[in-house]
Amino acid sequence: MKMWNKKFLAAAVALSAMTGQVYAAETAHTGEMVDELMPTYSLGEVVVTATRSQKRDVDVPAATTVITAKEIEESGAANVSDVLAKINGFTYKAFGPNGASMGTMTNELNMRGMKNGALVLMNGNPISWRGKYNLDAIPASSIERIEIVKGNGSVLYGSEAMSGVVNIITKKKTTNEVHTGFGNYGQRSYGASVGDEKFGVYYNFDKFGRRDGISYTDVLAKDKYKVVQFEGETRTDVRDIKKESAGFTYQLNPHLDFLLNYYESEVKYNRTITRVDVSKAGLRVGEAYNSRKYTTKQYVSQLNYKDRDWKGSLYFNTGTTESIGPTYISSLGKRTPTDWYNTREKNTTYGMDVQHTWHVGENSTAIAGFDLEHEVYAILPAHNTKSPERYMRNNWGLFGQWEQRFDTRNTGILGLRETWTTGAARGQNYSNLSASAQWLHKLDRDSSIYLNVSQSFLMPTFGQMYGNTKQSVPSPNLKPQTGINYEFGWKKNHHAHTWKAAIFRMRIKDYISPKWVEKRAEYQYKNEDFRNIGIELADEIRGTHGFSYHWGVTWQNPETRSSNNTYGWDRTFGKIQLTGGIAYQKDKWTSSFTASYLAARVVSPSSAHSSPTKPYLLTTWNTSYTPDEHSEISLRIDNLLDRNDTTMHSGARYYCAPINYLLSYSYRF
Repeated sequence: MKMWNKKFLAAAVALSAMTGQVYAAETAHTGEMVDELMPTYSLGEVVVTATRSQKRDVDVPAATTVITAKEIEESGAANVSDVLAKINGFTYKAFGPNGASMGTMTNELNMRGMKNGALVLMNGNPISWRGKYNLDAIPASSIERIEIVKGNGSVLYGSEAMSGVVNIITKKKTTNEVHTGFGNYGQRSYGASVGDEKFGVYYNFDKFGRRDGISYTDVLAKDKYKVVQFEGETRTDVRDIKKESAGFTYQLNPHLDFLLNYYESEVKYNRTITRVDVSKAGLRVGEAYNSRKYTTKQYVSQLNYKDRDWKGSLYFNTGTTESIGPTYISSLGKRTPTDWYNTREKNTTYGMDVQHTWHVGENSTAIAGFDLEHEVYAILPAHNTKSPERYMRNNWGLFGQWEQRFDTRNTGILGLRETWTTGAARGQNYSNLSASAQWLHKLDRDSSIYLNVSQSFLMPTFGQMYGNTKQSVPSPNLKPQTGINYEFGWKKNHHAHTWKAAIFRMRIKDYISPKWVEKRAEYQYKNEDFRNIGIELADEIRGTHGFSYHWGVTWQNPETRSSNNTYGWDRTFGKIQLTGGIAYQKDKWTSSFTASYLAARVVSPSSAHSSPTKPYLLTTWNTSYTPDEHSEISLRIDNLLDRNDTTMHSGARYYCAPINYLLSYSYRF
């Protein structure tokens, strides 16, 4: 590895990759700069940027997917999480219905078998907190497109981008619209938006009334002498899932725009005993175990600038989360009728990134720049807070990239990125030098092959290192993740088909994952090793008579090796994923059906070998009718087959919601 690194770094003739860029260079021979915070990708034949220049996807040496506003509307998706749930090689799974999270335990975003390796951007700017994302905070109606780049992006985008990048591009022009909807399980949806060419505002409210039995958890409580005090099972019910989002956009001039987004969610969980095998305290089936209310508030603001050669942005993200409620039974299996659980924390990031592009002759393009982010993590005063704590650090990046077109068929890209931190708590600063190399070979006008080799880097978050509640144990000595990724891909446009295939290999050292500490009944983050190898194949078909289709298949073998090497390499995710969909549009009617099937799955307990579990199948059907240019009636049905599948396994079994529907009406003016 060290020898390879030396040779690789010696070959990189320029700095690489900007935070907030998905792919940093336009084709060198065009002499035109991509005038967007992020260049676009498409499964279709061409990609059109804001400057009207074009870049065909077959000329991009990366595994990419774009979801357009039209596709989002046809799917009936309410927010970003709905959109991403059925993308090939990508899963986004919620703890509860309607995207419900559990405080700091936000929903799982998994790309190529990694739970914590995807970077999410909005208009090219990071929006993470604690390395997690509330993707249900962004309403689907405000999205222009979503761009997904699978594969390591650490050299290109900095920390958090080990398995891929998701960039959410919001609309520049707001639609004048009001909408309302209702469905079973107490579902309600209301919203309005108004704007013109320069400004726009929107507000949305969503509610999911009640869902019993979203999860079941096996409980084994022991005292300090390892004597079993309680063994059994608990059930978790969820109710009153409420979400509000509001936003404001303003185009100051053709080069400068501002965005502000606010999000607030509230969800209540009740946990009861459903089985008692052993109980020294005489616990009974039906007794309340605990009750929690989780509240999250989050602000995202951005100021973005772009012209032909320069791009820059300033951003500020802040959010608080609180968990509160009674604890009727302790982790030792004893009744605690007066015990009260309450934790609060605040996460803030603000920063900037600047980059400049040079066109060096007809066949070369150079990009260089820097980014800076100040990160603050605060444990706020609360009932269960041992003492208020505050941690901060400055994350710096220096980057650049050189793209060289050797002839009409061959293009190479070399990059380098230096990342370092200053002012970190307890002197835990990091530094890393990462490199990448890409090669694209055109087989003909409509097909190409490419090769990617890149190093990866991911810093531990403050929440992982210093989170200290009744559910987590601090891990202040966590090491950053480092690794190397290889990818070979093929793309071809042929008549009505757009084919994509990729073979990838990932190897990660010091992979950060939560582990269950049985004697304390708490989680603690530890460093492990991670590896994965896989194959992806997808096809998008432009059919006739109003039909279109897409399908994809991914085979992979993600594995981790525990820090104590007790179990050796152990699989942590499903091996086979099948995705597909069909859409139909004629006259005033539009319908679509999408599905995602994950097979060869495993349960991955923290303190035991993984074991097989049944596949899951997620399905969604949406149909809409547009009687005139102003009105639209739509019906969305989730879990169309009414399957009782588990979608998550951590220490509990989380079940998807039964078949549910939302009937909506919108009026545009």
